[in-house]
Amino acid sequence: MIQPTASFKDNLQLLPSIEGLARIDLVDQTGAVVATIENQPGKQGSLAVYQHIQQSFGTLDSQSAAYALDIFAEHTADARNRPGAHPNIDRLLEIVAGASPLSIRLVACEQ
Repeated sequence: MIQPTASFKDNLQLLPSIEGLARIDLVDQTGAVVATIENQPGKQGSLAVYQHIQQSFGTLDSQSAAYALDIFAEHTADARNRPGAHPNIDRLLEIVAGASPLSIRLVACEQ
């Protein structure tokens, strides 16, 4: 695990590469996919954070979500001030507030 700094850009540099990762599926306790984060511009930072959470914690619960919020750094404050602007951070805030944990499924690019 990394020690998050106050800068999301700096934190991203500390995370493992997302090369070869097509997307991440977030799965609820019934096995249903409730959200997907694609490997595409504008979402790659979230993809890297969620991949790191899966590799470090194995699941997205209140403890791992709080850690992820630290990695998102200044974007976490922005998400709190503008609900809906950062849906991948909003999800973390909901889990910290008591929403059900989610499984994180890494989906590799097809060869």
